[in-house]
Amino acid sequence: MDPAVADQVLPAELRRRLSARVRLAPDPVPPVRPGTFPAALAEAEVLISGWGCPRLTADVLARAPRLRAVMHAAGSVKSLVSDAVWERGIVVSSAADANAGPVVSYTLALITLAARRTLTMAAGYAAGWPAFGSRSGADGSTVGIVGASRIGRGVLAGLRRSDAGHRLLLSDPYVTDDEARLLGAERVELTELCRRSAVVSVHAPLLPETTGLLDAGMLGLIPDGGVLINTARGAIVDTEALTRACASGRLEAYLDVTDPEPLPPGHPLLTMPNVLVTPHIAGAQGREVRRLGQYAVAEVERWAAGEPLLGEVTRQALTHLA
Repeated sequence: MDPAVADQVLPAELRRRLSARVRLAPDPVPPVRPGTFPAALAEAEVLISGWGCPRLTADVLARAPRLRAVMHAAGSVKSLVSDAVWERGIVVSSAADANAGPVVSYTLALITLAARRTLTMAAGYAAGWPAFGSRSGADGSTVGIVGASRIGRGVLAGLRRSDAGHRLLLSDPYVTDDEARLLGAERVELTELCRRSAVVSVHAPLLPETTGLLDAGMLGLIPDGGVLINTARGAIVDTEALTRACASGRLEAYLDVTDPEPLPPGHPLLTMPNVLVTPHIAGAQGREVRRLGQYAVAEVERWAAGEPLLGEVTRQALTHLA
């Protein structure tokens, strides 16, 4: 982890809290050249990892013979763990729960903007004040949630708390009708969700079966004037198809993730007035990243006390996680 980032994720007070339970490596572990490893790795039993951590391959793990647990102070561990981690019986935890809060808040803000067709209204401002009949509000709007992930569920909970009276649809092959009702939503197939939703918000993990899930056919089902929000993974949406749909003026889009990421300079989506592209900022940012460190430290404390980990990731579960 970059030392500047580490200082925000694990500030001095969190390191002091850690040191009360475990013996820490030199503070902080100095950066090393690619292909080299800090000497402290040979003695480490617990590794707190973060963005940019090298993949834990068999070669890396051979240099950490005592390693027993990895606490990832970030979200997805897919780029971090390898088969060698599971084969060694190393416990893995992710701070994805801590990262979910900011993503949920960010998505709810985008849905509020989307329901009012904010980008279209702003783009037309110079041409004159919009007539009352051309305005739309959030009340009674139908919002479709693609994926009942922890973030998808958090967004549904936030929309239920709203006084806007949203109609909520959910598409997720692993959720039953009864489970969807408990989440305050109606479970439907993706095609129906797209046909009925004024706002479609993507919260599915990137898997082989979800790559390109929102393709030209699905996007074409969203009613004219509809909005697509993606704070999940860029490759779930067909970028070329979305570009065409937005270029026609038929859809608005709020994209915190894209495929590729970042988009190349001059890409049409970057300059369309009905598209907002942000640089992957929905997750924990700035002062918020301390939440990730707090979560990882609490996991170390639980591990040291022999208690179950709240953020444990298993080999089996990883196949369906982001």
